[in-house]
Amino acid sequence: MSINPTPNASYSLTLRIKIHNRPGKLGEITTAIGRAGGDIEAIDIVSVGKDYLVRDITVNATSEQHDREIVASVNAIDGVEVMHTSDRTFLIHIGGKIETVSKIPLKTRADLSMAYTPGVARVCEAIHKDPEKAYTLTIKKNTVAVVSDGTAVLGLGDIGPAAAMPVMEGKCQLFKEFGGVDAFPICLDTKDPYEIVETVKRIAVAFGGINLEDISAPRCFEIEDRLKNELDIPVFHDDQHGTAVVVLAALINALKIVGKKMEDVKVVVNGVGAAGVACSKIVMAAGVKNIIGCDTTGAIYEGRSDHMNWVKEWYARHTNPNREQGSIKEVIKNADVFFGLSVPGVIDLDDLKNMAPDPIVFAMANPIPEIMPETAAGHVAVMATGRSDYPNQINNVLCFPGIFRGALNCRASRINEAMKLAAAHAIAGIISDDERHADYIIPSVFDKRVGEAVAKAVEEAAYASGVARRERPTAEIK
Repeated sequence: MSINPTPNASYSLTLRIKIHNRPGKLGEITTAIGRAGGDIEAIDIVSVGKDYLVRDITVNATSEQHDREIVASVNAIDGVEVMHTSDRTFLIHIGGKIETVSKIPLKTRADLSMAYTPGVARVCEAIHKDPEKAYTLTIKKNTVAVVSDGTAVLGLGDIGPAAAMPVMEGKCQLFKEFGGVDAFPICLDTKDPYEIVETVKRIAVAFGGINLEDISAPRCFEIEDRLKNELDIPVFHDDQHGTAVVVLAALINALKIVGKKMEDVKVVVNGVGAAGVACSKIVMAAGVKNIIGCDTTGAIYEGRSDHMNWVKEWYARHTNPNREQGSIKEVIKNADVFFGLSVPGVIDLDDLKNMAPDPIVFAMANPIPEIMPETAAGHVAVMATGRSDYPNQINNVLCFPGIFRGALNCRASRINEAMKLAAAHAIAGIISDDERHADYIIPSVFDKRVGEAVAKAVEEAAYASGVARRERPTAEIK
């Protein structure tokens, strides 16, 4: 499959170039970069000499190989020398992306005696007498642990806990930026579910919530279930439930566009891992009755024996009411909705033509989806992907900051189905009836209304479902 990704900032390169002062040289450089497929973002003068000048040219590319091709194309120009190149993505990671800062100044002995010894002892005693005071007198009130073992990182797979750290740091940034939640990366050097559970339980005292991240299936299900049962703070596996919440939000609006109802549609899910199972569960909770999951063996149905595990056994018992069998290409016939959480190129144009009228396709494999939007154009009513360079990006950042914000606000003991459904409806509700369009079924990740709306809806659902432990302020009681 030949795919030409769009140049983007994740492969952004700054070339420091020495240019002999001859007319037309800058034009030659920009032309060479353009012919090589690069997208110029900025051109700056660094210094000027007697017969030369030095410029920094920032270029977006599609891959590291593409970066090298662009550099070679510039170096090939007579009178031009690439002195140095800087990978801007690596530059922003130098020294890590997050830090701890003090909320109060320590400038006098009095400051020190209250923040630390001897004054801090009184605060310790207060928490000892009433452990609930930890929520008001420590960081527990607003802090989440982002926990990973590095076994399912992005599309990279099992790369280990150290290599997972940049992702977890980035996750912590998103928590702060979009939810005002303090978060800290905890990468564990073990793949043993028992050791992970026991470690998280022992550190949980310092945190108001646990966000599990990039843990491979089916281990992630066991780890989350045990932690939810054994801890009294919210535990949320974002790869499962964050994706599911945003998918449901997008589906709510997509179905309004095509005039179909949850209970009437046939949904086919390709990829029955952590996200695929969670997406299936949440749309079923929202009313979908006919959902069929497929893995590399084909449709999952009750009675199938090949390549099954305990998660797929559960899936087989609760989905596929008509026990359809066969490959994805067979069961996608007459489907109203396709969810792709798998690999590139799983479906093609013929499959889209075999779907029901006005098909909805969420092709979420990254970076290359199950079918490219260019291929699907004109053959689907609504299309969504996991990419930022196409309309309708299914992005978890729309969900998890607000969910934890709402859960922490009311000191929820868990994040339940009612809270997740409330979050999905809050995200969908950001888009008004007048705004809703096939290319606008989900708000932008930079829409500041999203985090606040999700937090409010989640908090309300927590109170309504009885998992909120903070007494609701009188002003909020209706």
